[in-house]
Amino acid sequence: MKKVIKNGVIVTATDTYQADLLIENGKISSIGQNFNETGAEVVDANGCYVFPGGIDPHTHLEMPFGGTVSKDDFETGTIAAAFGGTTTVIDFCLTNKGEPLKHALQTWHAKSKDKAVIDYGFHLMIGEMNEDVLEELPTIINEEGITSFKVFMAYKNVFQADDGTLFKTLLAAKELGGLVMVHAENGDVIDYLVKQALAEGKTDPIYHALTRPPEVEGEATGRAAELTGLANSQLYVVHVSCAEAAKKIAEARRRGFDVWGETCPQYLVLDKSYLEKPDFEGAKYVWSPPLRDKWHQDELWNALRTGDLQTLGSDQCSFDFKGQKDLGKGDFSKIPNGGPIIEDRVSILYSEGVKKGRITLNQFVDITSTRIAKLFGLYPKKGTIAVGTDADIVIFDPNVERTISAETHHMAADYNPFEGMKVTGEPVSVLSRGEFVIQNKQFVGKLGQGKYLKRAKYNLSQTEPTKSDELTI
Repeated sequence: MKKVIKNGVIVTATDTYQADLLIENGKISSIGQNFNETGAEVVDANGCYVFPGGIDPHTHLEMPFGGTVSKDDFETGTIAAAFGGTTTVIDFCLTNKGEPLKHALQTWHAKSKDKAVIDYGFHLMIGEMNEDVLEELPTIINEEGITSFKVFMAYKNVFQADDGTLFKTLLAAKELGGLVMVHAENGDVIDYLVKQALAEGKTDPIYHALTRPPEVEGEATGRAAELTGLANSQLYVVHVSCAEAAKKIAEARRRGFDVWGETCPQYLVLDKSYLEKPDFEGAKYVWSPPLRDKWHQDELWNALRTGDLQTLGSDQCSFDFKGQKDLGKGDFSKIPNGGPIIEDRVSILYSEGVKKGRITLNQFVDITSTRIAKLFGLYPKKGTIAVGTDADIVIFDPNVERTISAETHHMAADYNPFEGMKVTGEPVSVLSRGEFVIQNKQFVGKLGQGKYLKRAKYNLSQTEPTKSDELTI
């Protein structure tokens, strides 16, 4: 059935205007006024913004880590994402050294099959770079449509790759049209600091942050940027948490390097003091990079405002406080890293960013959707509102107030790190390719409704802001 969304204010990364949308066959077929509504389902968006669906570029659904598995899978994780205004997620597919890359992809396709309620794609971890990997990559890119590859510079003896692997991955990505992503922390230094802290009997959650200081993130970010410049390649730094890392990205970009930066809502509104909560409550806030001193928040907001950081991911990787996080009682290094973030990513950026004047409404759309679509080969099918695009639509009430709580969230974890935080603005209805997933704040989607997305190769010219009249589908 065709749909007409009327009386809303359409907001893209470049424009804000009053218009109606006609949706047919899963796509936006027309934008205008006074459509013939005969035979159409009419959706009244009066008093609401109409945004392109959010894209979360950084999720870990049903991911094995630290002897356990993240709590939210492709069912609960994508339902929660939809409630939060996200219509596409890109999840990280973990590989094993010595095994074909396709084995890991088969595992992730099995995890997601018939579960996702919104569209999804995969990034692929690169833990080694040899002739076998190089031989597989063209097939991964051209047939699987996976065009982004993650290299860990941290988690020594678990995920961490050496600089040679990172550099060779950058060279391969330049040749093949991929985007290299890095978790930028100096894993060797962290390994030393963790062992030293434990030897001194320092086992509480706060030492997770104290053994991963901002300097190790800044150093690794700068090193990755330098290697990117040397390879004349392209780099995306995930979950930037501190001023030191944001500064290295800004410096690299000013030198003409093709380097991009992502931050996450937790780093914008929470700080290191949360890890000092008594009765092991600090474990709820253990993820990597860790939370920083509060002053870093202003630096990150400023970087988003000026464009030195360009995107917002959730780094969704949820674990229950009871039964999972408490695996690290008596040893902070055994606390599973990650938190339930996916549902509140969009609302927090709107409430703390737009409503408080830190970023503009159009920047908000760019940061949560458009720039991500451009960087990861989804634009213009995703990430904007234009004739011919997928009808991934969020009808957003900018004035409603709510309090974030584990009692009302839709994630599977038994706590919410933003518990008690008051936010303004909430999705009312969410459509994926023209079909409701959330309607009037109720889940009406179907398991398996989401489709796997094959993404286009990285294209630098595509990443810059596009005027609405230049859009081509």
